Amino acid sequence: MIPSPFVLTLVAGLSTGLGGVLAAAVRPSRRALDACMGFAGGVMLAISLADLAPEALAFYGGRMSPAGAGAAAVSLMAAGAVIAALLSRLLPEETALAKLCRGDGQRTAVLRAGLAVGAALVLHNLPEGVLTLFSGAADPALGARTALAVALHNIPEGLAVAAPLAWATGKRGQAVGAALASGLAEPLGALLAWGLLQNFLTPGLLNGTVALVAGVMLWVALAELLPQALRAGLAGTAGACAGCLGMLFSIAVLR
Repeated sequence: MIPSPFVLTLVAGLSTGLGGVLAAAVRPSRRALDACMGFAGGVMLAISLADLAPEALAFYGGRMSPAGAGAAAVSLMAAGAVIAALLSRLLPEETALAKLCRGDGQRTAVLRAGLAVGAALVLHNLPEGVLTLFSGAADPALGARTALAVALHNIPEGLAVAAPLAWATGKRGQAVGAALASGLAEPLGALLAWGLLQNFLTPGLLNGTVALVAGVMLWVALAELLPQALRAGLAGTAGACAGCLGMLFSIAVLR
């Protein structure tokens, strides 16, 4: 028997914690961390450009000309990138985080990148929870497939949050907790939508939010994760390629 839509959404959100557990299971070397951050950046880049953006383009393509659909999707993604850039200014400065990393400049930069990823994933998981819930309510089989796809995507997302926090602070338990908290935004979004926003949710609002979130994730991947990973050379580059290709494969298989 297929679980209720909310249970599916909750399970999908909790899988982010599994990614956090995997990241905290061992204390990574700097090279392993670079590979993890590259992998996470590749995953977020692929989700943004190969999963979320095509959904927005398909929605607007059914209502506008090709040029109009492209302009609408790109404008919303650009707005999402601007939002991410502004939100990054609200994060604590590296000098304020240095005491958590014993004054180590490299660890402080990694910690700040991890916080940016966590904030981006909270924004990503809120509408994702809404989509998972309502797809399950409309068609239980579709909801189960959607929840499976989201759960598999959330595991590397949890890794992206926990790995830099665990390496920078040495506090593995807190790193897992941060990954789990970012995933719990998914059932929280579903609860808010079901209880408070149900009458206001339209396909246009949901798809517009998806495009905005795609822009947020694109910015975080390009401004926070990939620069940290690629400056390390082969390990970070290999991780980024693996993240992109692995996520593209999973998107193709689970659609």
